[in-house]
Amino acid sequence: MFETRLTEDQEMMIQSARKLVRDVIITPKRDMQLDKSGEFPHDVYKKLWEAGMVNLEFPESVGGPGLSCVDHVAIGEEIHYGCLGISTSVMANNLAAMPLIIAKHEALMKKYMAPLCEEPRYAAYGCSEPDAGSDVAAMSTKFVKKGDKYILNGQKRWISNGDVADWWLVFAREDGTKGHKGIAAFVVEAKWPGARWDALVHKLGQRASHTCDLVFEDVEVPAENMVVGPEHGFKLAMSTFDRSRPWIAAGATGIIRRARDESLRYATQRKTFGTAIINHQAVATMIADMEIAYQATRLLALSAAAAVDRGDLRGTHSACAKAYGADAAMQATTDAVQIFGGYGYTSEFVVEKLMRDAKLLQIYEGTSQIQRMVIARDLLRQLGEQ
Repeated sequence: MFETRLTEDQEMMIQSARKLVRDVIITPKRDMQLDKSGEFPHDVYKKLWEAGMVNLEFPESVGGPGLSCVDHVAIGEEIHYGCLGISTSVMANNLAAMPLIIAKHEALMKKYMAPLCEEPRYAAYGCSEPDAGSDVAAMSTKFVKKGDKYILNGQKRWISNGDVADWWLVFAREDGTKGHKGIAAFVVEAKWPGARWDALVHKLGQRASHTCDLVFEDVEVPAENMVVGPEHGFKLAMSTFDRSRPWIAAGATGIIRRARDESLRYATQRKTFGTAIINHQAVATMIADMEIAYQATRLLALSAAAAVDRGDLRGTHSACAKAYGADAAMQATTDAVQIFGGYGYTSEFVVEKLMRDAKLLQIYEGTSQIQRMVIARDLLRQLGEQ
């Protein structure tokens, strides 16, 4: 029997998250305040951490809640509804920790993930570089083995939470290798000599999320901090993206719903030609399209998350959810600005922020164009299996 309804426990978690987001983000307008100031949302993170709304897929063995990917997507939608910038900051620990979970590296999980459950602290994921974003195999950050240590040199770019993190999950290639081969993964502590963050970026949107470079100059990494060795790092990075893309689709789900709600509320209050603008077919159609986009994106996100939990995730599942959701979110938020008209183009109303925030969904963790390449290649593989 095909069932799309969430469980009673999941519905209760959603309601708890929805109330908390309303109380700590929407009502006090922290989303608008942080968008203007560019401050990191430490205060919001602490409240969400205290409520158990972060580190959602951390296993119970390290003190985490041990929730499923479906749980994560359902709760994540509510936080994303409040603010995509805040939610990117809140959810970054999950991305940093996922390679450790996938690799089943128990020692590093206990050493580095457990402290994130004991107090509100941060970790970051370091894969992209100045000349290697979606093309992970083009990375140039290198390591060489020296005795019982690895010496790391290079630079990472577009790293969420890099400036506030205690440790970074870093991908690097063995010196002398090229392409997909030779890539390994390490846990690097931010306090180690030669490791530093640099160049905090001012962005179009998601300004409550800090993005920076990571720089490594002869950083000594103990052998035990290697997550996977050469030949396995590229696959681990790709598997991590497959696992994280349902979360991005949840981000699209949340922001589409927010755009729908803001538009519907405004359209019932704003009048032109003697009637509320919701009664004009052009406006009503745009809001109806938002609802279609919301329902479709939510189902795609939950379907991909359910595939994760069943253990049969293919790249197509998560890529479809992210690509469709990101594009739909951009359209929905653009239409929201259009519905608000001149008011929508000002910072007085949240919809212009929603539009700016949504754009990044089409870019980070694999652009919408890369998702389509993933989908096409997976379809070709399936054809070959027939």
